[in-house]
Amino acid sequence: MKKPYPTKTLELSGKKIELLDMDALEKDLGVAVQRLPFCIRVLVENLARKMDGVTVKPSDVEKAARWLSRHESPVEIAFYPARVLMQDFTGVPAVVDLAAMRDAMKALGGDPGRINPLVPVDLVVDHSVQVDFYGTERALWRNVVKEYERNAERYALLKWAQKSFETLRVVPPKSGICHQVNLESLAQVIVLDPGTLGDIMRAYPDTLVGTDSHTTMINGMGVLGWGVGGIEAEAVMLGQPYWMTLPEVIGVRLVGRLAPRVTATDLVLFITERLRSYNVVEKFVEFFGPSLRFLSLPDRATVANMAPEYGATVGFFPIDAVTLEYLRATGRGDRAGFVEAAAKALKLFAEGPEPQYTDVIELDLAEVEPCVAGPARPQDRIPLKNLKARFGELLGCRYDSHVAKAQESVFMNESGCTTEKLKACMPLGQRFYPVEVYGRLSHIGDGSVVLAAITSCTNTSNPSVMIGAGLLARNAVRRGLRVAPHVKTSLAPGSRVVVDYLAHAGLLPYLEALGFHCVGYGCTTCIGNSGPLHPAVEKVIEKEKLNVAAVLSGNRNFEARIHPRVRSNFLASPMLVVAFALAGRVDVDMDREPLALDPNGDPVYLEDLWPSEAEIAQMVRASVKEDFFRKAYGAVYEGDDLWQRLEVSKCTTFPWDADSTYIRKPPYFDALSPVPEAPRDIIGARALLVLGRSVTTDHISPAGSIPKDYPAGRYLMERGVDPGAFNSYGARRGNHEVMLRGTFGNIRLRNHMADGREGSWTRKLPEGTLMFVYDAAMAYAAEGTPLVVLADEEYGTGSSRDWAAKGTALLGVRAVIAQSFERIHRSNLVGMGVLPLVFEQGQSAASLGLDGTEVYDIRGLENLMPRKKLQVTAAKVDGSAVSFTVTARLETEMEVEYFCHGGILPYVVRKLHGEHTAGTTPPVSTS
Repeated sequence: MKKPYPTKTLELSGKKIELLDMDALEKDLGVAVQRLPFCIRVLVENLARKMDGVTVKPSDVEKAARWLSRHESPVEIAFYPARVLMQDFTGVPAVVDLAAMRDAMKALGGDPGRINPLVPVDLVVDHSVQVDFYGTERALWRNVVKEYERNAERYALLKWAQKSFETLRVVPPKSGICHQVNLESLAQVIVLDPGTLGDIMRAYPDTLVGTDSHTTMINGMGVLGWGVGGIEAEAVMLGQPYWMTLPEVIGVRLVGRLAPRVTATDLVLFITERLRSYNVVEKFVEFFGPSLRFLSLPDRATVANMAPEYGATVGFFPIDAVTLEYLRATGRGDRAGFVEAAAKALKLFAEGPEPQYTDVIELDLAEVEPCVAGPARPQDRIPLKNLKARFGELLGCRYDSHVAKAQESVFMNESGCTTEKLKACMPLGQRFYPVEVYGRLSHIGDGSVVLAAITSCTNTSNPSVMIGAGLLARNAVRRGLRVAPHVKTSLAPGSRVVVDYLAHAGLLPYLEALGFHCVGYGCTTCIGNSGPLHPAVEKVIEKEKLNVAAVLSGNRNFEARIHPRVRSNFLASPMLVVAFALAGRVDVDMDREPLALDPNGDPVYLEDLWPSEAEIAQMVRASVKEDFFRKAYGAVYEGDDLWQRLEVSKCTTFPWDADSTYIRKPPYFDALSPVPEAPRDIIGARALLVLGRSVTTDHISPAGSIPKDYPAGRYLMERGVDPGAFNSYGARRGNHEVMLRGTFGNIRLRNHMADGREGSWTRKLPEGTLMFVYDAAMAYAAEGTPLVVLADEEYGTGSSRDWAAKGTALLGVRAVIAQSFERIHRSNLVGMGVLPLVFEQGQSAASLGLDGTEVYDIRGLENLMPRKKLQVTAAKVDGSAVSFTVTARLETEMEVEYFCHGGILPYVVRKLHGEHTAGTTPPVSTS
């Protein structure tokens, strides 16, 4: 084995700090590290520091340091993140799995205490608060009380984990969204670790993986990290590397400056559209160029947050002076000098020649204009001036931009300002229906905004757009404007600091005057926790089949995600969220039409309310104070009285409650053998579903409300749970029985085997009986029939939902055959022992004439290797057969190993047990 790469010592503020000597590495390998993308430099440092000659070999370091823009075949490396970040939706099942792994280790005769995080883990409870109450100053308190009523069992589990796992910290509810907490407090940029070096401290880049796809937000701070599935995160926690291939890196060169009235939100929607069309899926993206200096760190974080939406693994910004300025602004100024010196020594500070990239895309910031994205995908950008016409197209209308102004709209005094459809649209009808909302009369129709939410880490981390929203609200209140009662408004900041600086600026009362009271500090509307609409509003929507809208400052707007009754969902800046709430509808041309009429009947235009850049900047400087950050995070782990009153004992194994409908011991390790069996061919399989393009993890994974007439609802009612106490799928992710029944349960899922019926339906074959997906899967399981799923392109896009893979596996699906996979979901399938297969280029289920009625044989699973070609035969009802080749999307040798063990978690248990008993990793049995 080659000796480890040399280190060097810096002396800063009287402290001796050891770090990797990048100059010595350059000389030894004969490479120019400064020409590498900064994100690749982080990987090189990680490999060189972790080189042990076994898991990380000298050749791995050399391959990374000699990074090529493209590799003919995948180059596998072992990445060791410095820490793990989780939120409670994904964190609860991860903790459940860790608890079950302790039981499995005990059953194998090993020490359950060996199942313990070996790297620091932060779990932020942020995904469980729901907007049940809004529009009053009591809304926050009432929502938090309701949150604890619903989630006491889950929170008790998390508090047990905090007591029982030494390196796991829990940030209790009402503290903020994990990504914003990470940005404002947890991130170190450069880790300073006392280690075992006596008076010398070890320094290395801060890196992480997170159980939420928007972990990439931290890339805006020069910290390399991205979202992975919960099962992969658990493996990293337990000391396993994250196995990956050296990525292509697309450089995005930024030039020009943003025009007035253009926000960071508009910029990120512009970037999302451009990079999606370029196709950066499974690639790293790194931003550079002369205009980088014009983007504040919150602006960069906004762009980095949306990396999953533009399809990239990361959206990386290198460390520079802006990073240091942000550390000082957020109360971490004592680290700034150390971070600068260490980053420069590690060649991670943005200076020197521009790096070389796989490809370079140049984006001119001057081209960005005010916009929204929707109605169902973040990449579908719509310039604000075109939204009225685009929404008309959604309704089947034609909009003529040259039509006479007299024909454009008629302003009425009901429900603010409403706009008649054009004459070309009249066959659809001028449909506005009266609704009474708590004694106030309103009118809604197609295009009415029923949800207006300032929510999500994407934008609430950015003071400029939050202050801007407050100023716009102030200007609207001064003009006498109100929000119509049919619009459910909410403010859910990602950090308590947001309310502090809005209050200090004197803007919070204006937002509250329009109904934007703080409803919670968590991820609400953006993940489907928007809460109920008023019953009268929902009744009219359903009865009249209206296409109503939600406008939110989030990052996700997939179909049926925000609210099951809202068909059109638009992402927008916080400032535009306020504007659309005032308008009460989305079919308005804000460049040419007023938002509303004031009490005197005078029109009020968006430009009348929009604050100037200078005013926003001045108020940000005056109101965003270091002390707010110190106060918010000084005792962030202590929690409020509700958290502190949770009584939990410390013990090695978790005391499972057999009657719990929230937390159940999962079956992954039932009868776990010390040595796994070798993979066998899949013979006689049936198709459970045949799906189309862009099926998201929201379609697959249980999310949102639990319908009482679906299998999960029936399960809960059978156990005495009233439908009013169902809570959400997300809140019950610790109960595999609920989640299994909700997999493929989205009410908008379109399974081609269900004869056009939307929802969780399929046909059980050969009988042809239409039934719920869960019921069919259980019938197949009783027969011993393995299952497959067929899909088109972009299978598994969306959030890193581990239950999309867990539920698939527990339903008995052995393989998913698709045209292409989204990165995280493909990896999660492997982690659960489900085989991801891709058709040959140009082939699909449709082109091969497959409709799901066939019987499938998949051969060639013996002697698996990365990207091995397998043969599939599909026997049709008429006796004919279709044979075709697929590629097993096992990308690395380690993924092959995981699959052979039935997933990551069984592999880790066997490995730790093997090390404990014999010092070796258990082999795969060939019997």
